[in-house]
Amino acid sequence: MTVNRKADPPSRQAAQSAATRAELVATARQRFGAQGYAGVGTEEIVRAAGMTRGALYHHFADKRDLFAAVYEDLERELVEELGAIAAGARDPAHALRLGAGAFLDACLDPATQRIVLIDAPAVLGYERWREIAERYGLGIIEATLAAAVEAGQLPPQPVKPLAHMLLGALDEAGLFVARADDVAAARAEVGRSLDRLLDALLARPPAGRGRRAARRR
Repeated sequence: MTVNRKADPPSRQAAQSAATRAELVATARQRFGAQGYAGVGTEEIVRAAGMTRGALYHHFADKRDLFAAVYEDLERELVEELGAIAAGARDPAHALRLGAGAFLDACLDPATQRIVLIDAPAVLGYERWREIAERYGLGIIEATLAAAVEAGQLPPQPVKPLAHMLLGALDEAGLFVARADDVAAARAEVGRSLDRLLDALLARPPAGRGRRAARRR
């Protein structure tokens, strides 16, 4: 007797596919974070995930594509964490400081250092690395700067170019920490430098000074 098996409904197939992809990304993230991109092969990843190479190549074009998904997953997670921290700030200026400090603290984690700051630009190339970073981090910085302008904590100005500059400064600060022999000391040093940068950015002249200077000119 022939038994006709019904195919899984599309919703179940989609859920299974998403679960497989998530498991591959999670496993690859652990391996890439511990051993670096160059130190891990796809065979090791699929074996650790309990998958087949066919499953990996169903979801990802190659190892580099899998790494891009890992990096994007980590960026998304970082931005969600920073957003939650900034949400508890007393005002936009405080949110900028809390968010910047939290990012530098995240850069103390060896896996974050390796994936986000060291391997990602080398493996993906600068353009794709920056595109993913901007897709997640730029929006929250731009929104916070806009709120600071609205609150009178930042002089009125276009916030988009300033957000790009701050994102670049944060990436460089993170790289400084990641490449340091003493990461704790580097975190403290770059944190003080970043505080001074934000002090200067958020400083506003006392009321009337700008008008008097304009009249003198």
